[in-house]
Amino acid sequence: MTDHTFDLVVLGGGSGGYAAALRAAELGKSVALVEKDKVGGTCLHRGCIPTKALLHAAEVADTARDAATIGIRATFEGIDPAGVRAYREGIVAKKFKGLEGLVKARGITVVQGEGRLEAGPAVRVGDDVYRGTDVILATGSYSRSLPGLEIGGRVLTSEHALELDEIPSRVVILGGGVIGVEFASVWRSFGVDVTIIEALDHLVPNEDVALSKALERAFRRRGIASSLGVRFQGVTQTPDGVTVTLEDGKTFEADYLLVAVGRGPATAGLGYEEAGVTIDRGFVTTDERLRTSVPHVWAVGDIVPGLQLAHRGFQQGIFVAEEIAGLSPVVIPDTQIPKVTYSHPEVASVGLTEVQASEAHGADAVVAYEYNLAGNGKSEILGTGGIVKVVRMKDGPVIGVHLVGDRVGELITEGQLAVGWEAHPEDIAPFVHAHPTQSEALGEAFLALAGKPLHAL
Repeated sequence: MTDHTFDLVVLGGGSGGYAAALRAAELGKSVALVEKDKVGGTCLHRGCIPTKALLHAAEVADTARDAATIGIRATFEGIDPAGVRAYREGIVAKKFKGLEGLVKARGITVVQGEGRLEAGPAVRVGDDVYRGTDVILATGSYSRSLPGLEIGGRVLTSEHALELDEIPSRVVILGGGVIGVEFASVWRSFGVDVTIIEALDHLVPNEDVALSKALERAFRRRGIASSLGVRFQGVTQTPDGVTVTLEDGKTFEADYLLVAVGRGPATAGLGYEEAGVTIDRGFVTTDERLRTSVPHVWAVGDIVPGLQLAHRGFQQGIFVAEEIAGLSPVVIPDTQIPKVTYSHPEVASVGLTEVQASEAHGADAVVAYEYNLAGNGKSEILGTGGIVKVVRMKDGPVIGVHLVGDRVGELITEGQLAVGWEAHPEDIAPFVHAHPTQSEALGEAFLALAGKPLHAL
């Protein structure tokens, strides 16, 4: 057994882990980063980046199909799966190479292998033990399934779906959250017949209901079918396809079933509980400053209860590195972290929904306003519909911003600033939004809530 000593040992090289390692190294700490696969984790290699590359390919396919509507002579001849795969893998490879170079330049020691937490605190990798003054747990998440639903054959997770070398004819997607909706959007653009099965009453059920309804309407127009409010019962496979059955007896035939029912924390078998770390339903319990129940052991990212988002992991990794360095960073609550679903159309939000705000403060204390993108020039040019919805306290600050429409994910940062800084619409209304941009739609909503609507009634 060989001992190695560092200021900081990070277990897991995904979004939260490598962000913590980079920031700690920048602050002068010696850092070991333990990763069993590739630095970058699920987000870079099997999640955020490759799926968004697919979504861009899907957007190009739709643009080619619809080119004649804007006077451009173009033809759509189909999807080349090998070409799409090469494009996607090229994006991932380029970003991975850049990340490797950045980690190397910061002097971070990358340890390849499966790590296990031990008392000390320390992380064991094979016969080697990496001891740190502090240890950060950042082991990420895995694709969940349902009890009794086995993955394999024609029953896929998102990771398997990325590796398909064909464009299916028909797909059923189990789960109408972010992952399910994004894959539905891609496959429909690729010409696939898609049905989403969601046990709750709405797609993207964690969003404001106005956004859910707008997305459902847009998906119906695109020919994406949905079954809402009825639970999945089972699936049978044949060599050629699947039959999916719901609890009400309804059945769906498809080439594949994509299981997109969320992601679970990757904490099992890693020595966490044996080392004294408190685990609750697989998640690591922390205080608001991300300290676990063991001194000098911290946790970040998908293993911490709350939003499972790469940028939340980034923020938490940076936060813990600065906390260890004594910089006392500001805690950012999940309500101030933006969420984006990169479908066509996109869904983006930050802060409280109207229902959440009413439950927290009382319906009489909350005011909400919706601006339709039909009144926005740039949205008309892009050919997208949608809404901007802003929720505020009556005579008080903005507490929620909710958007649906193509490219609205690029607008949500302004919403984050408004919510995070507790700005009043009257504070924002005097600021000028460039014309013609989609950001004007946000400006219109703030103007309306400030009592001086321009293009809105």
